[in-house]
Amino acid sequence: PSLYIIFRFMIALTISLTLFHRNFKKINKEIFRNGFILGLLFGGGFILQTFGLKYTSVSNSAFITGLSVVLTPFAYFLIERKPIAMWKKVGVAIAGIGLWIFTNPDFDNINLGDVLTLISCLFWAFYITFMDVFTRGRSSREETSLLVILQFVAASSVAVAGLLLIDLDSIKLHFTNSLILSLFFNGVIASFCLTFLHTTIQRYTNPVKAALIFALEPVFASIFAILFLSEQLNSLNYIGASILLIGV
Repeated sequence: PSLYIIFRFMIALTISLTLFHRNFKKINKEIFRNGFILGLLFGGGFILQTFGLKYTSVSNSAFITGLSVVLTPFAYFLIERKPIAMWKKVGVAIAGIGLWIFTNPDFDNINLGDVLTLISCLFWAFYITFMDVFTRGRSSREETSLLVILQFVAASSVAVAGLLLIDLDSIKLHFTNSLILSLFFNGVIASFCLTFLHTTIQRYTNPVKAALIFALEPVFASIFAILFLSEQLNSLNYIGASILLIGV
C-alpha cells in the first residue's frame, strides 16, 4: 500500500514542480510550515486509511472514514474557537445517520483496521480545519501552488516512512495496464487536480460545510462502482444515500 501511495504522490509532485517551480522564489518560513503541516496530515490520513483497509471491511472503512464529517466540527472548535451554527449541527447529525444506514458497518469484532481508520479520520478532520486556517483571506496563486507542492513533499515522506517501517519485506511491483491506469487517475486527477482545487477554493466556505460535502464520497463511489464494476445497491443503500443527501 505505501509503495502505491509513493507512486501516486510522486506523480502529483512531478506535475506540481513542472508547473509551479518558478514560484519557489516566493516561499517563506510561514508557507513552508503551513504546507508541511497540511502534507503530514494529508499523508498520515492516506497511510492509516490504506493500512486499515488491509484488516477491516470496505463497508466499515467507508463508514469510519465518513465519520470525519462528525469529527470536523470538534476540530474546528478546538483550533478556531468559533461557535458552530445549529443548522450545521443538524446537518452533521442527519448525515451521520444516513452514512450509518448506507454503509451498514459490522462492529461486532472491532479490529486493528477499524482503529487505524478511526485515527485517520482525526487526521482528515484536522487537515480540513487547518486548510481553513492557512488559506482563509488569502488569494495568492503563488502561495496556493507552493502549499500544494509542499503537501506532496511531506505526504511522500510519510509514505516512504510507512514503506521502510512496515511494507519493506512485502514489496511487490508488477506493472499492468490496470495499475498504470489506476496510478494515472489517482496521481493526476485525484491527487494533483483535486488537491490544487481543494487548496484553492476551501477558503470560500468553512470546514464543517466542506466535511459535509466530503461525506458524499461513499455515495459517489457506489455510483461509479455500479457504472464500472456492475455492483448492485440494496434498498438500505438508497435510503441511507437519500438521508445523507438531506443532511448535506
